[in-house]
Amino acid sequence: MDSAAPPPTGIDRDHRSYRYYRTEVGRHWDPAEVVLEADVDALLDAPASALDGLRDALAKFGAGEQSVTADLAPLAVVLEDVEDQSFVATQLYEEAKHADFFDRYWREVITPVERERGLEVTTPTDDRWFDSDYEALFDRQEAHLQELLTDDSPEARARAYSVYHLVVEGIFARTGYHALQTLYGEEYDATPTLPGLVEGVLLIQGDEGRHVGFGVSKLRTLVHEEGVDPDLISDTVGELAGLVQGSLTASQEAGDGEPQTEVDIDLVGYAMEKHAERMEEITAPDPS
Repeated sequence: MDSAAPPPTGIDRDHRSYRYYRTEVGRHWDPAEVVLEADVDALLDAPASALDGLRDALAKFGAGEQSVTADLAPLAVVLEDVEDQSFVATQLYEEAKHADFFDRYWREVITPVERERGLEVTTPTDDRWFDSDYEALFDRQEAHLQELLTDDSPEARARAYSVYHLVVEGIFARTGYHALQTLYGEEYDATPTLPGLVEGVLLIQGDEGRHVGFGVSKLRTLVHEEGVDPDLISDTVGELAGLVQGSLTASQEAGDGEPQTEVDIDLVGYAMEKHAERMEEITAPDPS
């Protein structure tokens, strides 16, 4: 035995999931530390349609982050490896931080702006913000994750990773975050610049890149080592793509019944392009 080699400790520090876990530890951020005052000032004079569209998007993101926080637990129950469990523990923590950020944004930005402008004070949990496609998408997420508790088969895991990591996080959320970053950044003049929102979104995107990477790696293993048919993944995503498109369209039209910008119109194309890239990564043969 090589005397220079460290003794085994039970944790594989080269494991992809463990490296994702360590990345979270090193890149920790606090949603309470994002500065939001400039966003309030910018929204006081923003067009009513822009405020309406923003509130619709924020309500959906906040509720979505709460849903993914609540729905992920069954995956933590069925995973066997400590490296995977370590990562999922950090993912649950990060999803809770994301929900915290959007809740804080509504409390400290949206509510004061509504009061200052003499508008009805709203809550992000109002039914008005949630279209039927949005609700159906998250109902499917909950169902596929709960299925793991009674059917922990490779196929059930593939459906769970597909709806959670590929569709909800990899397509729906990341497409929406791309839109928020574009619309409310400094380079787009048709909407108010919201530096606090953009900073929060960039931090969230950094987390969710790891989440999607974890799901893609697990689906790749299921296809190449567990015999899962890639068509199962494609079919699951395909069944949900219509719900994503429907909800994205509803969000685009939230302000005045028409798409607000040319950026919005191409969101579905952006989403499906990213999905195609991930499916290629999942199905590509291992390099020889």
